[in-house]
Amino acid sequence: MELRELPSVDELLRDERLAGEPRPLALEAAREALRDAREVILAGGEPGDPVERARLALAGARAPRLRRTINATGVIVHTNLGRAPLPQAALERVREVGEGYSNLEYDLQAGGRGSRHEHLGSVLGQLTGAAAALVVNNNAAAVLLALAALAEGREVIVSRGELIEIGDGFRIPDVLARSGARLVEVGTTNRTRVADYERAISSETAALLRVHPSNFRVIGFTERPGVGELAALARGHGLPLVDDLGSGAIIALGDEPSARETVAAGADLV
Repeated sequence: MELRELPSVDELLRDERLAGEPRPLALEAAREALRDAREVILAGGEPGDPVERARLALAGARAPRLRRTINATGVIVHTNLGRAPLPQAALERVREVGEGYSNLEYDLQAGGRGSRHEHLGSVLGQLTGAAAALVVNNNAAAVLLALAALAEGREVIVSRGELIEIGDGFRIPDVLARSGARLVEVGTTNRTRVADYERAISSETAALLRVHPSNFRVIGFTERPGVGELAALARGHGLPLVDDLGSGAIIALGDEPSARETVAAGADLV
């Protein structure tokens, strides 16, 4: 087959095998099929039936994107693989509620509009010891919202050793910039002391930010203030301490700090 022998998009759409398909989907599939056919011809190959190519493209567009995988990485809670599998009880509950309407944003006691945050806020408070809790999409979103609420247009103090990048390219300096806060770096890559934070505090300071470098470790000649030390400094200056916990561990898990431990140590927002 030569390029001039390929049918037009309209000809493909009039074919009885595509005529009954939704127009927008069929149109995109036809264009994709012709584009692929041209590439095959230019490479010296035989493209086959363009209509069948379009039908395959349609089937691909309709196929579910999420598929079960086998986790052979050795990482139990793997972000790229959906993190932790849901237990059977949770799956059954999702199915039970998801099959119909629910009180997602309806207060059954008051008989009026409620808040979707109430379903988890009190439970997370019990698990972590926090006074209140809010669920968002991911950790970067939590940090962005916290800094935008507390420090837009003002300064946030962070150790140089904690200006990290996590998965998918989220960088602490970029998150700070998008929140509207101004970054103030203190200390060095391997050693930062409480005194470094204190010297940087000014009338423009809105918060202290502590970031848990969960994806890497600096070992050897290092120093880093604990949550309790920074919380005491922040309280002394009337400032909030925001602790970017990283893993979000609810219970003790190896050497990962838990949310309960961080709240108990004095962090104002975790």
